[in-house]
Amino acid sequence: MYLNKKNIKELDRIKKINIINSVTGVKSANLVGSISKNGIPNVAIFSSVFHLGSNPALLGFIIRPANNFRRDTYKNIISTNYFTINNIHVDFVSDAHATSAHFNENISEFDSCNLKEEYIEGFLAPFVSQSNLKIGLKLIEEIDIKSNNSKIIVGSIEHLFYPNDIEGENGNLNLQKLNDVGIGGLDTYYKLEKFCELPYARVSNTKIN
Repeated sequence: MYLNKKNIKELDRIKKINIINSVTGVKSANLVGSISKNGIPNVAIFSSVFHLGSNPALLGFIIRPANNFRRDTYKNIISTNYFTINNIHVDFVSDAHATSAHFNENISEFDSCNLKEEYIEGFLAPFVSQSNLKIGLKLIEEIDIKSNNSKIIVGSIEHLFYPNDIEGENGNLNLQKLNDVGIGGLDTYYKLEKFCELPYARVSNTKIN
């Protein structure tokens, strides 16, 4: 299969979204939790969460607030400065996927999608109870992406929860033990499987043929 820019532009909308969202490989699947100033909790699925740095510990994700879909998440984060990122595992992937529906802003996806919210003292945004890796973040920056009216939301990690038994001696987390899933395209989910762990690459221990 070969597609040039003109071919891609002429594709059916959904087909184009699926192809372009698939070509970069399987992406992490996460639920972003937030809450409105009126106290209505919100949770939405994202496949755009990424690592920005460990010192300071920063994560980011991409959002398009100009689109009605996901607008509540953006509004909540900007108005409260707090949000959570929660992993998705195989036991509740269908419920997590359901959060991608276009709910009215006065309706909580937690209630509509069989998800349970939980809170910790002193932190405003809701976590997803079913998740076994949960991250509480404080908004520190939003960056405009003018080419498609998107934004990068950058948060500092304030709280981090995960099971003790997934952490290796060097700090690597075995995500397979969490039964984590990833996303390809709009609605295709993959299981994660660990198949090797390699040493840190250095020129001194790299063979060049």
